[in-house]
Amino acid sequence: MKRLKVLMAFLLLVLVSCSDTPSSLRMTDTIRKVSMIVKMNNGAFWSTVKMGAEVAAKEYNVELTFLGPDSENDIERQIKLVDDAITNKADAIILSASDYMKLAQVTDRAAYHKIPVISMDSEVASARVKTFVGTNNYEAGQKAAERLITLMDGKGQIGLVSFVEGARNADERASGMLDYFARFPNVEVVDTVYCGSDVQLAAELTNEMLRKYPHIRGIIALNEVAGIGVSQEVLKLGFVGKVKIITFDSPPEVIEMLQEGIVQATVIQNPYSNGYLAVKHAVEAIEGIHVPERVDTGSKLIDLDNMLWPENQKQLFPFVR
Repeated sequence: MKRLKVLMAFLLLVLVSCSDTPSSLRMTDTIRKVSMIVKMNNGAFWSTVKMGAEVAAKEYNVELTFLGPDSENDIERQIKLVDDAITNKADAIILSASDYMKLAQVTDRAAYHKIPVISMDSEVASARVKTFVGTNNYEAGQKAAERLITLMDGKGQIGLVSFVEGARNADERASGMLDYFARFPNVEVVDTVYCGSDVQLAAELTNEMLRKYPHIRGIIALNEVAGIGVSQEVLKLGFVGKVKIITFDSPPEVIEMLQEGIVQATVIQNPYSNGYLAVKHAVEAIEGIHVPERVDTGSKLIDLDNMLWPENQKQLFPFVR
C-alpha cells in the first residue's frame, strides 16, 4: 500500500486537469431530468462513471438521478428502477443492463412512453435504444487473451472468472477470449464461473477452481470485482507467479496487485467518458438531435511497463483531475 501511495502522490504532481471538448448543444434554462440506472450502486468503476456523468449534467443543465441495485445480480430491482423512471416521467434514461434479455421489455416500455434510452457499458436486447456508449467488449476480451497466451507461451489450462451470466458485456468479453484461445491447440479453458460482482464469492470460486484444476496456468477476471477476489485468493494460496492473472479495470486494489507482480496486466476502459458521453447524448436525444448508433470509448491493456505513461495515467487515476 505504501508503494501505491507514493505512485498516487507522484501522479498528483504530474497530472494536468482535463476538460472535454465543448459541445455544440445550445444552452438553455430548461432542466432536463435524466435517470442513469447502472448495474450496482458501489465500486470504483461506477463511481468514475458517476463522476463523468455529473460533470456533463452540470454542463448541460441536467437534473441527474444516479441509481443502481446493491447487487449486480438483482435484476428485478434494476427493472423496477427503470419502471420508476418511466413513472416519474424522466426526459431520458441511461441504462447499463445487468441482463441483456431481461431488461429488454422495460426498455421497450420506456420507448413506448417516448422516453429516449441510452445504453451504456452493457447493451440490452432492444431495437429502441438511441445509442450505445461503451467499450468494444469483444475486442477488449481479445486483448486480455492475447496477453495471457504470451505469458503462458501458448500452452496450458485457463480459468475465467466472470461476473453475471446474461450480461452482454461479460458475454462479449468471453467470446473474444474464447475465439482467440481457439487458435492455440495446446490451450484449454477448463472452467468459467460467475461471481455476481461479489469479492468474497470471486475468491471462493477461485479457490475451488484451483483445487479442482491444480495445473491451471492462467486466470482472467472479467471485471474489477472479480479481479480483486481472484488476486487476493491467488496471493493467499501462494500461487503468485505460478498462476498468471489478467484483470479488467483499475480499482486501487488491482493497481497495488499489479505493482506487486500478483496481477500481470489489466484491461482498462474509460468509465469517466462513458458517464460523460452518455449524459451528453441523452440531452441530444431529448433535443431531437441525431446521435451516433455506437460510441466506442476504447480500452487499453496496462502493465508495469506502460502504467506510468502520461496518456495512461488519467484513465488509471480519473479521480485525480
